Amino acid sequence: MNAPERNALIPTSVEFTLDGQSVQAFDGETILQVADRLGVSIPRLCYTPGYRADGNCRSCMVEIDGERTLAPSCCRAPTAGMKVHATSERAVKSQKMVLEMLLSDMPAKGHKWIGDDETRQHGELSDWASRMDVNVRPALAAIARQQPAPDLSHPAMAVNLDACIQCNRCVRACREEQVNDVIGFAFRGDDSAIVFDLQDGMGDSTCVACGECVQACPTGALMPKSHIGAQLVDRKIDSVCPFCGVGCLLTYNVKDEQIVSVDGRDGPANHSRLCVKGRFGFDYAHHPQRLTKPLIRKPGVAKHPDAIGDPADWSEVFREATWDEALDLAASKLTALRDTHGLKALAGFGSAKGSNEEAYLFQKLVRTGFGSNNVDHCTRLCHASSVAALLEGVGSAAVSNQVNDVEHAGLILVIGSNPTANHPVAATWMKNAAQRGTKIVLADPRITDIGRHAWRTLQFRADTDVALLNALIHTVIDEGLVDADFIARRANNFEALKENVKGYSAEAMAPICGIPAETIREVAREFATSKASMILWGMGISQHVHGTDNARCLIALATVTGQIGKPGSGLHPLRGQNNVQGASDAGLIPMMLPNYQRVDNPGAHAWFEKFWDTPLDNKPGYTVVEIMHKALAPETDPHKIRGMYIMGENPAMSDPDLNHARHALTSLEHLVVQDIFMTETAWYADIVLPASAWPEKTGTVTNTDRMVQMGRRALTPPGDAKPDLWIIQQIAKRMGLPWNYQGPECGVAEVYEEMRQAMHTAISGISWDRIEREQSVTYPCLTEDDPGQPTVFVDTFATRDGRVKLVPADIIPADERPDGDYPFVLITGRQLEHWHTGSMTRRASVLDAIEPVATASMNGGDLRKLKVNAGDVITVKSRRGEVALSVRRDDGTPSGAIFIPFAYYEAAANLLTNAALDPFGKIPEFKYCAVAITPGGTPAATVGYGREGLTAGAVA
Repeated sequence: MNAPERNALIPTSVEFTLDGQSVQAFDGETILQVADRLGVSIPRLCYTPGYRADGNCRSCMVEIDGERTLAPSCCRAPTAGMKVHATSERAVKSQKMVLEMLLSDMPAKGHKWIGDDETRQHGELSDWASRMDVNVRPALAAIARQQPAPDLSHPAMAVNLDACIQCNRCVRACREEQVNDVIGFAFRGDDSAIVFDLQDGMGDSTCVACGECVQACPTGALMPKSHIGAQLVDRKIDSVCPFCGVGCLLTYNVKDEQIVSVDGRDGPANHSRLCVKGRFGFDYAHHPQRLTKPLIRKPGVAKHPDAIGDPADWSEVFREATWDEALDLAASKLTALRDTHGLKALAGFGSAKGSNEEAYLFQKLVRTGFGSNNVDHCTRLCHASSVAALLEGVGSAAVSNQVNDVEHAGLILVIGSNPTANHPVAATWMKNAAQRGTKIVLADPRITDIGRHAWRTLQFRADTDVALLNALIHTVIDEGLVDADFIARRANNFEALKENVKGYSAEAMAPICGIPAETIREVAREFATSKASMILWGMGISQHVHGTDNARCLIALATVTGQIGKPGSGLHPLRGQNNVQGASDAGLIPMMLPNYQRVDNPGAHAWFEKFWDTPLDNKPGYTVVEIMHKALAPETDPHKIRGMYIMGENPAMSDPDLNHARHALTSLEHLVVQDIFMTETAWYADIVLPASAWPEKTGTVTNTDRMVQMGRRALTPPGDAKPDLWIIQQIAKRMGLPWNYQGPECGVAEVYEEMRQAMHTAISGISWDRIEREQSVTYPCLTEDDPGQPTVFVDTFATRDGRVKLVPADIIPADERPDGDYPFVLITGRQLEHWHTGSMTRRASVLDAIEPVATASMNGGDLRKLKVNAGDVITVKSRRGEVALSVRRDDGTPSGAIFIPFAYYEAAANLLTNAALDPFGKIPEFKYCAVAITPGGTPAATVGYGREGLTAGAVA
């Protein structure tokens, strides 16, 4: 690096005087920020770190020599030689006067919505008043304004505008940070007020309940309902969110051994932001249906595919047992099946909802204890095809650039993803980028909320992904927009790709994918010529029989344009669950050992045999859907699956063609289920082991950005429930494995350090001590002083020759197409408030109150053709099953299609879906099957979910 380059990295600074001391301010710092850095206390209310400074509360006023008036320090930049007095008599008098006037307008102590604690009565306002020794004079109290009535219409938040100081922090939180555009400032003078939409009640507005406004409010004017009348919390525990793959850092506020609220922390993935699940979705841990004792199926109680009962009443099917009895029986029967029928007789499903350490130990148990590679988890149902294409093409299944790198992009291609619902905090970075001028292209059969911020929307016909993507690649080549230097230096097989896309011109593909040729060409030109273009995709790309081909096309598009290996560019498959990246990294997949080393690679196989001191199977195991097929295999099949251990997964809800999957589960000779609730899968178990919820364990997870992050235990598991890590070790010991992990929290640090050795080319520089200290470290990280690499493939790819392998793809139609009997296309997915199979979120009071029942979404034109109104019940039928549920109008859903979320047992979308597999990723085709829709029907009863199962008083 030359001298000018080094100098460019050194922040510029100016020298000025603060309270008589000579200090330096770095470029971009305000007087207040310098004061904070140096420990000089200046009150502030409208300012909060990370938000745009507004300067409207005037509590941070300082005196500047030579200026007649005081200046707001939060939005004033120092200049060279400036003399600032933050604690002069004049400045302090002004600061105290502002605090006194604001405090005089507050509700009196003991106000029914605010706790009685003296120092926290009105949040930050009371804190600063106490620190500055400010009290309200009777004369001021006598002229306090007439107080507005509270608004309690929202399930999660209370609106108490009697405590509002109109600092506008909530407006900036909603409009500038989260970009939800719900909160505004209306009217003038004495009538000025904070409003929601067009002065609606908060519960009736378009609020998505991210709670950013609650976290921003300095006075309690906006607050969680769980804090009404509350005193100070007993303790605060820093951890990480257990829901989607964004990996937001957060703090649990614990009172009387319950999580009463959650605050966002300034983590690298979220910078204090949260979504409705991360903010208000934690009381599931306290739900009365938590499993608290081991259960054993009663003798003679048969298993039937449709015998799923009330999770609050399992006593007709199971009896309680001691841990020793349940563990001995679980392990002895698994061992007997292995020893009697061979090493292929057993299989295990681990979980992407647990920790890295649990995933690592679980796959180690299956490989060394069961004796095969028959281990998998939900990555098979979400991004297996993306992983297959990425490993083949660039040599790594992880993302090339982190989500918030979109701030450096000129164009963001969001394809097959609904980020505002599935990755809400990640979506905020995209919306922020759009505010700054970055162009978003949404490519999806459904127009979702991110489309409001899009420069162009490509609503292509479902199942025509390859046609559209090949047309984009064709345009880049045809119009001479290829990055020839990048291809020459860093890509293989370009000529084959070029030859393959000759027949995929935009003009030829327009009638197939439904996008005008000129629009395709316009987007291709912008993608290729942008300073940096980034691709983010979801399960709309991966969950097809051609999912691997879809991802291959995305890799090719990024490569031929040179849009990879630099800030603001690259490939990012958005991970759906909190630890699907980490669980895959740790080896919880049937064809890969930890760190994506193939089980049939002789070198990797030999290394792990020595490392674990155990003979290992050198053939790939069966995947999720294949295991279900093998459970129904004839007795003569030597690889028939006879016993399973399922930890934290719910295949009786998450697998395609649920009737088939449930039949397979009932056919097992021995099924052990480890979970926190009596899930749909647990009803088919012989033994149910009560496990720990995420806030009840310590361990690491790895988010979609390759950040290894620390989760800390905040609560003790209820009753006799045990940590998952302990249960896995107990099963292993009873199957004869000589495990002896020592230390606190079931030896989690020792397990992690063993895993670190197994993944030395990725996380060797991330020790347990470092994770405890730093909370979040990005891999690859190879030494203790390595800060981690947020952007990879800068100089080389992770392939053998360091070059990307381009793989041409052609159009392969969906396995099942609409016809006269089944004329509609079913698209499945998640919704904002509920997650995965709903076992956690539907037991969270706020989330259930917002979305209590299953609904389908259809285009208004299709509703009219069916003579159905929004809110009516319809019956949706495929060749595999049928469900009845209410319908919503959603004109973003294309004509001829219906969208159903898969979180509702009473209308399980996967009763309808097709189990046809992508031949490479072995992922089912969840995103496309043929269905018929008829008006009417009787929705199934909601058993054990909904308000009747919630903690009393949790829902307003």
